Amino acid sequence: MTARPPSRNSSDPQRPRQAADAGPPKQTDAPQARADGSHGVRAAHPLPDGDRERLLTGSHHDPHSLLGAHSVRGGVELRVLRPFARSVTVLAKGLRAKLHEDGDGFFSGVLPLRTVPEYQLLVVYDDATGIEVQDPYRFLPALGELDLHLIGEGRHEELWKALGAHPMAHQQATGTRFTVWAPNARGVRVVGDFNYWDGTGYPMRSLGSSGVWELFLPGVGEGALYKFDITRPDGSHTLRADPMARRSEVPPATASIVTESHHVWHDQEWMAHRADRPVHEAPFSVYEVHLPSWRPGLTYRQLAAQLPAYVQDLGFTHVELMPVAEHPFGGSWGYQVTGFYAPTARMGTPDDFRHLVDALHRAGIGVLVDWVPAHFPKDDWALAEFDGRSLYEHEDPARAAHPDWGTLEFDYGRKEVRNFLVANATYWCEEFHIDGLRVDAVASMLYLDYSREHSEWTPNVHGGRENLDAVAFLQEMNATVYRRCPGVVTIAEESTAWDGVTRATHHVGPGGFGGLGFGLKWNMGWMHDSLGYVEHEPVHRKFHHNEMTFSMVYAYSENYVLPISHDEVVHGKQALVSKMPGDWWQQRANHRAYLGFMWAHPGKQLLFMGQEFAQGAEWSEGHGPDWWLLDPSYAAEADHRGVRDLVRDLNTVYAATPALWQQDTDPVGFAWVDGDAAEDNVFAFLRFDATGAPLLAVSNFSPVVRHEYRIGVPESVQAWTEVLNTDADRYGGSDVLNPDPLKPESFPWHGRPVSIQLTLPPLATVWLRPV
Repeated sequence: MTARPPSRNSSDPQRPRQAADAGPPKQTDAPQARADGSHGVRAAHPLPDGDRERLLTGSHHDPHSLLGAHSVRGGVELRVLRPFARSVTVLAKGLRAKLHEDGDGFFSGVLPLRTVPEYQLLVVYDDATGIEVQDPYRFLPALGELDLHLIGEGRHEELWKALGAHPMAHQQATGTRFTVWAPNARGVRVVGDFNYWDGTGYPMRSLGSSGVWELFLPGVGEGALYKFDITRPDGSHTLRADPMARRSEVPPATASIVTESHHVWHDQEWMAHRADRPVHEAPFSVYEVHLPSWRPGLTYRQLAAQLPAYVQDLGFTHVELMPVAEHPFGGSWGYQVTGFYAPTARMGTPDDFRHLVDALHRAGIGVLVDWVPAHFPKDDWALAEFDGRSLYEHEDPARAAHPDWGTLEFDYGRKEVRNFLVANATYWCEEFHIDGLRVDAVASMLYLDYSREHSEWTPNVHGGRENLDAVAFLQEMNATVYRRCPGVVTIAEESTAWDGVTRATHHVGPGGFGGLGFGLKWNMGWMHDSLGYVEHEPVHRKFHHNEMTFSMVYAYSENYVLPISHDEVVHGKQALVSKMPGDWWQQRANHRAYLGFMWAHPGKQLLFMGQEFAQGAEWSEGHGPDWWLLDPSYAAEADHRGVRDLVRDLNTVYAATPALWQQDTDPVGFAWVDGDAAEDNVFAFLRFDATGAPLLAVSNFSPVVRHEYRIGVPESVQAWTEVLNTDADRYGGSDVLNPDPLKPESFPWHGRPVSIQLTLPPLATVWLRPV
């Protein structure tokens, strides 16, 4: 056997080596009728020139009708295409017959048999090594009619089980079934490390109007690298990774990898109970993580040994992972996806990623992932003009090109593309036990004029700017995920005032659209306004007081998450603590006060890694959080550890206080005590649980201590006790506390018959609840 070429992309590959081409040829007792071993093999009818040419150029839609064994008058005709082979011999029970060489890698003959036997091929190459292999063209299609029907309807909810590469047993042989949707292709061939990336001998068959091409390759199994060699409508070729690949090479390599899961899940208790309580009525505190940089260099399995313990210690209920689907450029942070069904190989295998999710679940932590169905990059080995024409992207170039990111937008009006994305959403939830999908850039999907000038877009059929196809897709995706995956939540990153993002799809709103069906929505307005407020010097904050109160005007229009995400601490926006005015002490105090206000405000909360310990530098995917700030050898380590301790206590008290989460989406769960104290930079409000039990939150965004500050409170409470104070010494504060219970006085204040007097620490938030 000749040496393997150094590169799988060689333009002059040596003879193919199949995964099944291994070991010496088996001996058989079958007699040979002639000295040349032909065993009475007659010459087959020559292939018509057109068929021969189409097979050699990879543009034949039905290679199985010409290759393999077929009953003909006078015997069984068998034809094989094996480029670079010296000879091909048919082996069957009682038969050993050498085929005639027809040139260009074709071998054929008519065997003196009545029926097609079970047979194998003995292929000899230039080094005289005989390799016994199965013939791929003796197998019936390995994809069922129901699968094809559902694909044609755009309703195959388990599409990943029908398309892609699947190791399997078929007709008493083991191998891999390759299937790909390429309706515009003139032909498709499988190439891989099992044939030295020369697909001449591996043309796929078209399965009719479905646009699906299929080939079962016996002997090819897990770990094999592969791509599809697609003949475009113009006759040119393009080499593409599998859109449905469930595993890929480590970038910058781009091949797909045959895989199947062997992971044994141990999160049965988590999965059995995650749907016990609706997410909007449950504690939901999220730690956002960029896995490759959280601890740079760690694999999925190494992360599983560290991340769950860290998150569990801080008390977050969930992690949100920035996109984990495969992407070619690490600097995109995963938001330009090429492998929608493959966890990035940068940190391990798909089963390694399952191991990480499993570990988080066993630590009691839910797992959300960022999902990016809004666009995809233009890389010529991925989805762009996949089969020679616009396929996944819209056929109108103006609709296809994303104006902001240099990417392509999906054609949501094409049923197969919608199916690709809807199935992908359920895939992550079902195959990886993901508990929620945060859908990126929803606004860019919803509007035809998103980032476009007036002349650059065409109105919809009603004359509006809404992308009706995208609306229908999002509704279908949400409905499908919620039906198939109990306990999973979908979260929209939607930056406009689109009506009904978190309304049920069957409820029609004032605009005439049904709800989009998301469970939660990022509150971008709250994020923008509140950060704008705290970035001002305290002396100027009274002029921006309404920026902190305006969120309550619309707080119950959707089910909200309050996000301080990665987007707010990059590209010159500064880390959260560095946005704050004043000296280092005041910056940390503002940081702590803001977190206390955020955790008490109606809505779930999300905090990006590094902000939990007041990292001063912007995040960079190159080095991740500045963990050295927590090193005991660092002089100011206590400054950062104190903030981390506060976050731990915020989460602990939050989880134990239903008033802070049970009625997040119900106006009865909130009441202003004083939202107009602009001169004081003070905000005071009550939160209530379903039984009416209150929590009082008071934030003082002024750097002065306010003694005997009177607050009106419910008269049903006999005494209040401080349960959290962001100015406590252990957090790095000045330790201005309210150590004793505060009993209401019959002194009407803030429209209430009783009130309490408390000391407000400088730049701090205080939580009190009934004794």
